[in-house]
Amino acid sequence: MFAGAFVDRSGEMRKDADWLDEALSDEETRFVPVWGDHCLISGEPSQLILLKRSEIELFLALHQDDNNHIFLGLFRGKPAFAVAIPAEGTPPFEDLGEFQDLRYLGTVLPPDEANLAAHARGLVLWHGSQQFCGRCGSFARPHAGGNSRRCSNEACNREVFPRVDPAIIVLVTHGDRALLGRQTGWPDGRYSTVAGFVEPGESLEDAVRREVYEETNIRVGTVQYHSSQPWPFPSSLMLGFVARADPDVDQEIRLNDGELEDADWFSREELYSGYPKLPFRISIARRLVDGWLNADPND
Repeated sequence: MFAGAFVDRSGEMRKDADWLDEALSDEETRFVPVWGDHCLISGEPSQLILLKRSEIELFLALHQDDNNHIFLGLFRGKPAFAVAIPAEGTPPFEDLGEFQDLRYLGTVLPPDEANLAAHARGLVLWHGSQQFCGRCGSFARPHAGGNSRRCSNEACNREVFPRVDPAIIVLVTHGDRALLGRQTGWPDGRYSTVAGFVEPGESLEDAVRREVYEETNIRVGTVQYHSSQPWPFPSSLMLGFVARADPDVDQEIRLNDGELEDADWFSREELYSGYPKLPFRISIARRLVDGWLNADPND
C-alpha cells in the first residue's frame, strides 16, 4: 500500500516555469487538496477527489501569495498538483466530499489514488515544516514546482530537498516460530515485527542486526531483503527484511532498550488462531508476516 509508480514525476518539467504556469491554468489539470494532513474523498467505494481548475479557482486566487501548490507529476496522463490548505477553520469543498486521514484512506482507495494521496500529503507536510534555511536561518522559498525549497539569502542560496527517513523492518524466524513484539499504547493483543531507523554510517543489514538485538536481545544470522514501502507518517521509507536467528548462540528474549512492552516467539498455528492480533493490512509488517505464514514450513 502507498507504493507503485503510478505518477510520472516528470522531473524535467519541475524547473520549466512556463510549462508549470501553463499546466496550472489548464482545465485538464487535476488538483489534490490537502487540508492539514487529510485528503478529500467521496463515493462508495471511496475515491480520491481530483479537482478541476474551475473547482479550485477561487481558492487559488484568494491564496495566490502563499505558494501553496506543488507539482506532483502526470497522473493518468494529466498534470497533477497538491494544494496545501491550512487546517484552521472549517474544511473547504464540503459539497464535494469529506477530508479523511491517510491511515484510513490506505484501506479503501484504489492503489494508484492511495499512492497519489501519500505523495501529495508528504510534500505538503514537508513544506509546512521546512520554512527556513537550516544553514543561515533565512526564509526558504518553494522551488522546482514545490519539489524543493531554496534559501532566499543570495549569499547562501542553499537548495533543500524533501526528507525521507530510511527505517528497517524485519521478520525474524527461529525454526517454525516468528519473533513479534508490541509497544505500549497499541491495541490490546496487537503484535508486530521489529523496526527502527537506520543510523549514520550504518548499512541496512547492520541496522537489522542492531535493532533486533537492542529491542529483543536476539542475535540475527542470515539477513535477506524482502521489499520496501513508502510510509508517509510522516516521511519514512520502510525497508523490509526477513532474517533468521543465529542458531549457535543463546536466544533468550530480553527487552534491552525498553522500546517494547513485550516480545515473544509465535508459531504459525498461534498466528492463524487470531492471537496475537496481526499488524494492519496496509503495512509492510503484515506483508512480511503473511509471506511467512503462506510459505512452505520446510523451506
